Amino acid sequence: MAEAFQFELVSPERLLVSEKIESVVIPATEGEMTIMANHAPVMTTIKPGVVTVNTAAGQQERYVVFGGFADILPAGCTLLAESAVSVKDLDRDDIARRVQEAKEDVADARDDSTRTRAEQYLSQLTTLQSAVQAA
Repeated sequence: MAEAFQFELVSPERLLVSEKIESVVIPATEGEMTIMANHAPVMTTIKPGVVTVNTAAGQQERYVVFGGFADILPAGCTLLAESAVSVKDLDRDDIARRVQEAKEDVADARDDSTRTRAEQYLSQLTTLQSAVQAA
């Protein structure tokens, strides 16, 4: 049995998770990261994706996040999300709306830098949309 550590998932609207868990997989911008107790200190940005929480009780909970950042310490992890919702409460129409808005942002981009960022965000949202449709 893995050692438990404190994990908190916070969105601007509410605290979604605050409990001792065994591990969490987060969608860091550099790639998915599995966090366990005694992880090296890291701060990373979060891309749109799914956070998978493996509780100390052996349950698995999944949350969709739309950006943010995570502060990882040996004793715990705090993920501050721009927006977050449990996969079971997910409004798939909301993701479709976000994809459409991202497509409009790509089309409206005035320079290459802005277009590149918009295309990356659209790609992340499209990947997320595919992942949650399969769930």
